[in-house]
Amino acid sequence: MNNTQRNIFLGLLLAFLGTFLFALKSIFIKLAYLEGLDADSVLMLRMAIALPIYLGILGYIFWKKRKFKALTKTTLLSIIGLGFIGYFLASLLDLKGLETISAGLERLTLFTYPIFTAILGSLFFSTPLTKRIIVVLITTYLGLWIMFNQESVTNDNTQVGVVLVLLSALSYAFYVLFSKNIISKIGSVLFTAIAMSASSLFVLFFYFILFDFSQVIVSHNAWLWVFLLATVSTVIPSFLISEAIHRISPLQTSIMGMLGPVITIMLAMLVLAEPFGIYQFLGVSLVVLGVGLLIFKR
Repeated sequence: MNNTQRNIFLGLLLAFLGTFLFALKSIFIKLAYLEGLDADSVLMLRMAIALPIYLGILGYIFWKKRKFKALTKTTLLSIIGLGFIGYFLASLLDLKGLETISAGLERLTLFTYPIFTAILGSLFFSTPLTKRIIVVLITTYLGLWIMFNQESVTNDNTQVGVVLVLLSALSYAFYVLFSKNIISKIGSVLFTAIAMSASSLFVLFFYFILFDFSQVIVSHNAWLWVFLLATVSTVIPSFLISEAIHRISPLQTSIMGMLGPVITIMLAMLVLAEPFGIYQFLGVSLVVLGVGLLIFKR
């Protein structure tokens, strides 16, 4: 195995590990909801815990007195903007959607971000939208429709939840695609520390202005789930995914997310006792098949 192959293999491995940890996010959020927390309190507490970690890493980088000639004012503003879109906006939309849909359906819907990455790539980077990618789109959304149609029988808010999570997927796809060039210039660790610190500050400022959390009661179990959400499913995978984007393409990194829905649905079935029937099986199979076609293409 030459250096290029090792680099690609390591990039794919990092993308897989990041995907696995991100997949746990839905489970931790649902467990926090069972302890009486809502989307707003979960997101606020999540980023409040994560912010000191990111700032500590950022401080350590600058304490080492490394020179960051590529970190211009324009680059810094671009990173802050990507942090706002890719994590603050995407997280807010995702958590709001997860209040009304199951963890499995949320993961399947969020899983469409590789498709959005392909579409944005064709619009902004002249990557051709081939017939194979069109087939992937049709197959993936057919799987989502099967899942959506089944849930809508018992949940009137499912449609709204799916739309919110789709918008979250679009935001995250934008982040993955447009972060590649900046990461190549300044490195994945510095990029992630700045982007996530900015995102955390956006979250805390947003809730400080608009919400009153003085009446929020957080149980010991809720603190545990939120802490795991902030560390295991936020801080660690954010660095893993950024380094994967650096080593392989944004589309290849997002494609590795195909394992996310399967992991989440299995965990949701075991931990949350969510049902897994023929419709869930068909939906998962079609989505995995659709993005699998994209993998073989790349």
